[in-house]
Amino acid sequence: MRTIALATGLVAALLVALLWVTGGLDVVAVWAAEGQRAFQNSMAGALRRLKAGDTGAVFGLMALCFGYGFLHSAGPGHGKFLIGGYGLGSGVRLGPLLGIAVASSLGQATTAIALVYAGVLVFEWTREQMVGVTEQVMAPVSYAAILFIGIWLVWRGLRTVRRRAGAPAPATPGHTHDHAHPASPDDVCDHCGHSHGPTVQDVARLSGWRDAAILVASIAVRPCTGALFLLILTWRMGIAEAGIAGTYVMALGTASVTASVALIAVFARDGVLATGSRFGAARAILPTLEIAAGATIVLISIQLLRPFF
Repeated sequence: MRTIALATGLVAALLVALLWVTGGLDVVAVWAAEGQRAFQNSMAGALRRLKAGDTGAVFGLMALCFGYGFLHSAGPGHGKFLIGGYGLGSGVRLGPLLGIAVASSLGQATTAIALVYAGVLVFEWTREQMVGVTEQVMAPVSYAAILFIGIWLVWRGLRTVRRRAGAPAPATPGHTHDHAHPASPDDVCDHCGHSHGPTVQDVARLSGWRDAAILVASIAVRPCTGALFLLILTWRMGIAEAGIAGTYVMALGTASVTASVALIAVFARDGVLATGSRFGAARAILPTLEIAAGATIVLISIQLLRPFF
């Protein structure tokens, strides 16, 4: 299972790298943008039928919203890169990372609802003004937060390397483990009395609730423009409830992609660590993954921030 997950993760990473180098991500972006426009047109038709009293149109609308969210997340974007990079480079367990993926998407939906209804009810903004706030204010704040996470991952990985470089050798010459006598639950060797970790179990823990909060906030701070379109249109048509429900369904469509990325990232990381443990290289692999993932996130965030400078 781990071998399959590792192979899947490596293939996915190589595919993304190939698309990035060859400019294929631009093609994906165009495809996703065209698909989203088609979904927006279909949503507008479903909303007109719903406004006319066709209650059955609500099911079609929700399906379209989910599809729009899926396409939005399938195109090049920062959310899945951040979730995937963090999952690959940190010791977060799969369950919490899936929770972060879903919470960040639902957070984006909540931000969109708050922005639209504050805009129309308090500030009397137009749709163009709301989109402007999203793209000119919220987007760079989100990208800057992502840059911080990438730098933090690199720093944490380098700190681990430096600490281990100054630590005593893990074993005296000639010392070997008897695999018939596993280490204690704390991974302390029964023969020499110190740790030879980390094992896969050692790194399978979330660094803390602050990590989760920062990850969710950095993604959720920038709402989806498709959600803004839906919310503004339904408010004007007097069917605001349909817009709010559709926005959260749209978020679930987005979460379906980011959760898949999280799954691949964690399985790939565990596969790499399990393989490294067999050769006594697990201590070096985890900080290396952390540094590489953090550096990738930094590069992506710099690219996203470039248009604002």
